[in-house]
Amino acid sequence: MQFAEERNALVTLGINPTYPNTGYGYIQYDQEPVENNVFKVKTFTEKPNLELAKTFLASGDFLWNAGIFVWKAADVLHAFEQHLPEMYEVFAAEANLFDTEQEHEALVRIYPQCTNISIDYGIMEKAQNVHIIPASIGWSDLGTWNSAYENMDKDYLGNAVTGKNVMVIDATRNMVHVPDSKMVVLQGLDDFVIVDTNDVLLICKKTGSRK
Repeated sequence: MQFAEERNALVTLGINPTYPNTGYGYIQYDQEPVENNVFKVKTFTEKPNLELAKTFLASGDFLWNAGIFVWKAADVLHAFEQHLPEMYEVFAAEANLFDTEQEHEALVRIYPQCTNISIDYGIMEKAQNVHIIPASIGWSDLGTWNSAYENMDKDYLGNAVTGKNVMVIDATRNMVHVPDSKMVVLQGLDDFVIVDTNDVLLICKKTGSRK
């Protein structure tokens, strides 16, 4: 995008939150745009508790962290050099092998030496040139049972059922995922997750739980 090109900026997309989800990261941003629909990032918060998530939603200046980025390769490489120098040096030492037949072997050597850290913690929370674009793109990272439920077809009582032999009686807003061969009778539950696999049966509250 033109903003990232002209400003040497690290740009991320933020999703307008629709409810206080505790399984997503949040990004706070300045309310005055730097450019049309592009805002300066103030803070990152990873997976808040419910009360804090409610506060973020009420404030109106937080977005869900979608983990979708726009930047020039040169700018993110510079950010690695500044904020994760040891990791940068590991890659730089074998850069002459990239785009050659030896690239795979180089990467096999490199990756065990890398720090296990997300791009958010390692770069985005430290860099000064981070901006965000609010977006409404029907996004979900499916990181919680609640977000998975929202993307499934539901019956008239709000139950999302996967499985051919599931009988639902006086139950609402549940998510059920069981083998077609398993007979399941669900009665009197509201807002639960029921998942049956070969070796595990999971039954838990849906709201606020993570996959």
